Amino acid sequence: MSLSPRRTPLADAAPKRPAPKVTGTGSVRIIAGQWRGRKLITPTGDATRPTSDRTRETLFSMLTSRLGAFEGLYVADLFAGSGALGLEALSRGAAKALFAEQDAAALRAIRANIAALRAAPQCDVRAGSAMALGLAKSQFDVVLIDPPYGTGAGAVALDKLIRQGWIGPATWISLETHADEVVKVKGLVVDAERVVGKARLTLLRLAPVVGVEDVSEEK
Repeated sequence: MSLSPRRTPLADAAPKRPAPKVTGTGSVRIIAGQWRGRKLITPTGDATRPTSDRTRETLFSMLTSRLGAFEGLYVADLFAGSGALGLEALSRGAAKALFAEQDAAALRAIRANIAALRAAPQCDVRAGSAMALGLAKSQFDVVLIDPPYGTGAGAVALDKLIRQGWIGPATWISLETHADEVVKVKGLVVDAERVVGKARLTLLRLAPVVGVEDVSEEK
């Protein structure tokens, strides 16, 4: 008669899966608002290029002077990288932010930053292209778009967002490009531009409809 070895609860326990590894640095910080000074993880590698604190501070100063405040706004952070732009907007009072990013390391960083700030209820993370959001159910109040320099991807994405209904007459759009790039997007007009180091920050609005006559008084 053979005896089986005694089994312990520890031996029977299923091995735990390790938590997803997030690599990156904490060199980016939230500038203002409820999370002021909090460090954010930024993904390592060359797939993304985090907006510098100085550039981000200039951008939000430009937007605040026009918006007055971010309270209650619906914000999009496209080509989101670490999510720093959208999280900055949430820190300043925005109600909700959509993040679109297709790089796996960047997506891990975005989700880790959202978790660290306990901001999940306010966040919608889309794992995919900024050009694949589908038809809009509501329009963004602010679109923050920071595509790879020199690709023209920002203009292409914005053209598609207009056609999908995400951008309306009240929407403010920020597009970051290299300082040498000329910004021209079909259907949008430039409200302001600022060069900060190697970056050009351009604020855009939907172009007003021209040539539409009021026929209500015609007999």
